[in-house]
Amino acid sequence: MLTGCSLLPGEPREAWRSQAERACLARGDVTPSSYASRLSPISGPGSCGITRPFRVTALDEGRVELSNPATLGCPVIAETDRWLGEIVQPAAMLYFGSRVTAMRSGDYSCRTRNSRPGARMSEHAFGNAVDVMSFSLTDGRSITISDGWRGDQAERAFLREVFVGACRYFTTVLGPGSDAFHYDHFHLDLARHGRNGDIHVCRPEIEFKPRIDPDAAPIMSVWPRKGGDPTGAEPVRSVSQQRPDTLPRAPQDRSRPVPQADPFPIAPALEPQTGSRFGPIY
Repeated sequence: MLTGCSLLPGEPREAWRSQAERACLARGDVTPSSYASRLSPISGPGSCGITRPFRVTALDEGRVELSNPATLGCPVIAETDRWLGEIVQPAAMLYFGSRVTAMRSGDYSCRTRNSRPGARMSEHAFGNAVDVMSFSLTDGRSITISDGWRGDQAERAFLREVFVGACRYFTTVLGPGSDAFHYDHFHLDLARHGRNGDIHVCRPEIEFKPRIDPDAAPIMSVWPRKGGDPTGAEPVRSVSQQRPDTLPRAPQDRSRPVPQADPFPIAPALEPQTGSRFGPIY
């Protein structure tokens, strides 16, 4: 145990972390419930710890069960709830017609980035980060980041939708292709990057036009289990949903469209390797 502690750098825990936790609780962003219970403060070793930790068994108001209970701080719980409710659930309905009911994830871990001696502390060491490995849906489907990122078109589109959407909520978002250590999960955290904390890190950069806008009315359409419309055509609205001043459309060409190029080309998989040429995990 003493040897493990000696690997932790001597950097102090920044004051903004406790301030963010206090502000989150004061706003009522997270409150004790049957799936989120308060824990005693966690302090050390080193700068590790959470001032006001929660033990969480589910997120998204209890609708998304966690594979294992997670120890997290208030800010990242609140932001993950928002991401699940405003991006992930609508995306699951859009592409699969099914809701997310469970998630396999990672939480608090007192360690440095990449567990390297002398490296900066990971956001996991402050309960300020969540790793997402897979999603389970009400229809029994399980979507893993390791397989789904290069799976069928619906899975790939769904994972890219929630990945790009996460960049609106978290200050660090890492996924397959960002480095060799994130080939099988998404890393989401609320670290403060830059002098003013206004820099966001979202890697890898991917060419994907999201269809989920949390500020707009939801789009209700479903992609099939295999294949799917790579163009993401708009769903047909009922007569009651059409604007009253909209004239009837001209007859449409119902012929089969010309096959298009794969919109989600598969990048070479990056597997974990040792060596300094790979960036640190978070």
